[in-house]
Amino acid sequence: VQLVESGGGLVQPGESLRLSCVVSGFALDYYNIGWFRQAPGKEREGVSCISDGITYYAEDVKGRFTISGDDAKNTLYLQMNSLKPEDTAVYYCAAVPRRLGIRTPLGAHEYDFWGQGTQVTVSP
Repeated sequence: VQLVESGGGLVQPGESLRLSCVVSGFALDYYNIGWFRQAPGKEREGVSCISDGITYYAEDVKGRFTISGDDAKNTLYLQMNSLKPEDTAVYYCAAVPRRLGIRTPLGAHEYDFWGQGTQVTVSP
């Protein structure tokens, strides 16, 4: 199982980025998969995920971020619009087999497999 993120960068407030996570070793359909982020000095937090076919968003990204998956490309995306300085963090994608079941879709502790992360910096 391998997850590889890309698409991070330095942008100004109000701009957009699209993150990609290419997965190998498993098919998206059989996994709950999501995006998490960790800012310096803070705990890793859930941003958005697709769990048992349902999408979830953290409150502070609702209406700005959109998660999607392309099964043919085995790729997960996170479209991030109207970025704010507080969105600055390392963004990770993570996955866990659906057969295991999870109680907290945006809980980082629920996920078994992680990518290496991609840095997103939002600064004037």
